[in-house]
Amino acid sequence: MTDLRGRISAALKQAMKDKDAHRLSTLRLINAAIKDKDIDARAAGQDDGVADAEVLQILGKMVKQRRESVRTYEEGGRLDLAERESAEVIVIEEFLPQKLDDAAAAKAVDAAISEVGADSIRDMGKVMGVLKAKYTGQMDFGAVGPMVKDRLCG
Repeated sequence: MTDLRGRISAALKQAMKDKDAHRLSTLRLINAAIKDKDIDARAAGQDDGVADAEVLQILGKMVKQRRESVRTYEEGGRLDLAERESAEVIVIEEFLPQKLDDAAAAKAVDAAISEVGADSIRDMGKVMGVLKAKYTGQMDFGAVGPMVKDRLCG
C-alpha cells in the first residue's frame, strides 16, 4: 500500500470512528474511484494497480468535477448542493500536494521549457508533458497552458 493510499485509508477509518457521515461518504467516493482505476490497470497488465501519480490525477479530476458542479448549482440557485460539493472538495484536497503559487509555477514552466529545449509552440505538448509528470496535483494545467504558450510564442 502506497503512502497516499495509506493516508486515505487511515482517514476513512477515523471518519468511521468519528461517525462523520459526510467525510466518510467522500472518502468512500475517493476509494471507489481509485479501485475503478486499479481494475482497469490490472486488466491492462499492471498487477500493482495504479501508482501515486495516477491517484493524484484521479483526485485532481474529482476536485475539478466538483468545482464545475458548484458553479452549476450556484447558477441554478441550488446553494445547498453547491455547499455539499464544496465540502467534498475540501476533503479531497487534503490528499493533494500544496498548490504552487504563481511565481513557483512560472519557475517550473521555465525549467520545463529549458529541459525539453522548447523553442516554438510546436513543443508545447512536450513541455506540458514534463509539467504533468512532475507537478500533478500541484498546479492548474488549464491556467498553466496559456503561460507556456506565451513563453513559447513571445
